[in-house]
Amino acid sequence: MKKKAIDAVLQTEEKFDDLTFKLKEKLNLHQPLQIVPYRSYGTVNRLYVKGRVLVDKGIKRSSEKDTLWQNLLNMYRRFETDEIPNARVQLEFQGQRHEITTDVEGYFVLNIEPKTPLQLDDIWHPIELKLVDAPVDFEGEVKATTHVLVPPPDAEYGIISDIDDTIVRTGATSLLASGRNVLLNNAHKRIPFHGVSSFYKSLQLGRNGKRNNPFFYVSSSPWNTYDLLYHFLELNEIPTGPLLLRDLGIDETKFLQSDHLSHKYKEIENILITYPDIKFILIGDSGQQDAPIYQEVIKNNPGRIMAVYIRDVNIAKHTRKVVAIADELKTDGEVEMVLIKETPEAAEHAANCGFIFQEEIPQIEQEAKVDDAGDEGDEEENTAEGAEENKQA
Repeated sequence: MKKKAIDAVLQTEEKFDDLTFKLKEKLNLHQPLQIVPYRSYGTVNRLYVKGRVLVDKGIKRSSEKDTLWQNLLNMYRRFETDEIPNARVQLEFQGQRHEITTDVEGYFVLNIEPKTPLQLDDIWHPIELKLVDAPVDFEGEVKATTHVLVPPPDAEYGIISDIDDTIVRTGATSLLASGRNVLLNNAHKRIPFHGVSSFYKSLQLGRNGKRNNPFFYVSSSPWNTYDLLYHFLELNEIPTGPLLLRDLGIDETKFLQSDHLSHKYKEIENILITYPDIKFILIGDSGQQDAPIYQEVIKNNPGRIMAVYIRDVNIAKHTRKVVAIADELKTDGEVEMVLIKETPEAAEHAANCGFIFQEEIPQIEQEAKVDDAGDEGDEEENTAEGAEENKQA
């Protein structure tokens, strides 16, 4: 009965998308097309490339002067996507060309093998993308460049981090607070937790001084917010890495496996499988299911996880759950899961374990103080701006 209901929903959604697509094509309502590249990861032997072909809605990078209404309009455009199925995208790398066709939601995924050994002077490797065919007319050349991360052989460890309520304040445990932050705040208005930038930089630096420890961000945020989240990392000088987000669209696999736990666990497992010789530090928060997900990862991958840092979002029942899991891990003699209130606490633990330099601690503490002072000023400014916009409305 359940499978029949799911099949009916899938068929209805597919027919509706097909009808909408044909109607827009007939009325010539399709706007210019674009390739949206998603930064991904790979090895010296295989590179994983992902992106999407969409109608270009003209979403521009945000500025500090954008109003709440501009932010809301841009977010609407991000989610009101016009996907281009059955488009052919050409990839060019090391003189070789590959082609892939987009699925019903405009996504394309391709694994390619480098023709010659990669030079690992930089962890990022650019790949050129070009739209060569689409079921709708498009003018001129539609191109984009994506980047694939390949950790160097001398990386000490990798870092897998959540985003919402781990590095950026979203209020994910409150539907109202989360909705307000997601819909009304752009990359400039989103507030990172105190000291995150310096702490993550110290992890990227490690102890070899080469700043080549790779970061991976696994989040249940939808792919529609990719540009916003990546801009946030850049603005706040947080080490960039592949953003492994969640597709909220409907097809047979996504409909059945769209929950937070399975998505995050699957992505972390894929990273561990891709890099069997690299150990990892996991970072998350107590607001959702990070602690039990990380516990499952630890049990199924013995010896692969060095430490786990969980930010406390100050909800008692969630805090108790994390403490219970941490105690269980400690009893089993496996990995230490550290529940933290502030970023310097995680930094102190990391320094004591030899993951980062002790000399990094004062900088992280200082940045946390500066961030704290900045928050107070931002709150006053946002209150004033909100009052002025309400007055004008």
